[in-house]
Amino acid sequence: MATPGFRIRLHSSLVTPILLGGAPRRFAIINGTLCAAFVLGLQAFYTLPLFVVFHLVAVFMAKKDPFFFDVLLRHFHQKKYYNV
Repeated sequence: MATPGFRIRLHSSLVTPILLGGAPRRFAIINGTLCAAFVLGLQAFYTLPLFVVFHLVAVFMAKKDPFFFDVLLRHFHQKKYYNV
């Protein structure tokens, strides 16, 4: 509990998410690395629009919830208790 009348200053960089091009940082790095691997390594230039669409979808989702990628990763790491 905070004492009434006292405030704690908090810098905005501690609470704002880190975005690259509007998408979460981790997702943008993974998406860019995979895109570079496919386009430069396999010379599959037809996959370039696919990665652009992935990035645009991530930007749209980050506008709704900037931490959606962290939530998605946490979901994948959770154990399944009910094997149905």
